[in-house]
Amino acid sequence: MSDTPRRRRPATELVHGGITRSQWAETSEALFLTQGYVYANAEEAEARFLGTSPGYQYTRFGNPTVTMFEERMALLEGAEAARATATGMAAVTAALLCQLSAGDHVVAAKALFGSCRYAVEELCPRFGIASTLVDGTDLAQWKAAIRPNTKVLFLESPTNPTLEVYDIAAIAEIAHDAGARLIVDNVFATPCWQSPLALGADVVVYSATKHIDGQGRCLGGVVLSSQKFVDDHLQVFIRQTGPSLSPFNAWVLLKGLETLSLRVEKQTANAARLADVLVGLPGISRVIYPGRADHPQAALVARQMRAGSTLIAFEVAGGKAGAFAFSNALEIVKISNNLGDAKSLITHPATTTHQRLKPEARAELGITDGLQRLSVGLEDIDDLIDDVTQAARAAARR
Repeated sequence: MSDTPRRRRPATELVHGGITRSQWAETSEALFLTQGYVYANAEEAEARFLGTSPGYQYTRFGNPTVTMFEERMALLEGAEAARATATGMAAVTAALLCQLSAGDHVVAAKALFGSCRYAVEELCPRFGIASTLVDGTDLAQWKAAIRPNTKVLFLESPTNPTLEVYDIAAIAEIAHDAGARLIVDNVFATPCWQSPLALGADVVVYSATKHIDGQGRCLGGVVLSSQKFVDDHLQVFIRQTGPSLSPFNAWVLLKGLETLSLRVEKQTANAARLADVLVGLPGISRVIYPGRADHPQAALVARQMRAGSTLIAFEVAGGKAGAFAFSNALEIVKISNNLGDAKSLITHPATTTHQRLKPEARAELGITDGLQRLSVGLEDIDDLIDDVTQAARAAARR
């Protein structure tokens, strides 16, 4: 028998990956609720802080439960290393700022979650980091935006909330030709359906609050990349600025990972069916779902993603009034700005997640007053069909 460990498939790693058992050999991952660690002697403490002796020093820097979550995410993503953060936005800002300095330049897609766009468009310039926003579907715009001082390209795909899909491999090539890194926010696709590192991305970020937890319990985030990127940039940034994931939340997220593939597969199947139903409902003028043949980037979706994932965007006739009437008539689907949950959730981006954008900026992105974002959950698909059908009829009658 070979001494080389057999490579395990993702569903197995989601259950067994990264486990470090204590002397008690527990079945479930141990929860280490501790701030600090005790050293056998002063010499050991010195060696830990010098980095010449392995081990933990302080939970802001690292913790055994958090390490298990990081290692399991790295195995799932196919990354050399991962570092967990307190929230998804902490992951985004850490991935950006850990490698940027005054005088650097960032190119990002215009279609970003509102807080991500804030980080690029408003936060970075406060520290002397210039930024340029481009149409993510237009490779010529990415190329034209490159400057000699461009260090990072940043995108999410599919996008929030209009579900555009960007050519990660082509954009990664543009970044690398310029000596820059590509960061991809992979939340909407999930690691189940898209692998940005395999497509050429350098850094992948997640809000673990979404599908990874998947049950509305806690906040978390994670950054995945090469060991060199973590060692040279990310680890010291997290250590010194403190956006650390709590051990308890790491434990909750580990339990979420055990069922991630099961949940996402069921949610995706529900979303694909529901998208087809929405197309034929009264007052629904447009449906956007990456798994449908009429998606604007359907050929790219087929090449880059393994399935259409769990989100649907659709237009309700009558603008804001029509969209609100639709949402208010729902009985099973709940109104919430979260996503990736076991429960189906709907939000009106123009008045919630993207409300801080000026009307012209929302219009440019296709975020109309009638646009709805639906995160499809684990309910019986026939109940979901009944719910959106009666809501569409109620909105049409208003």
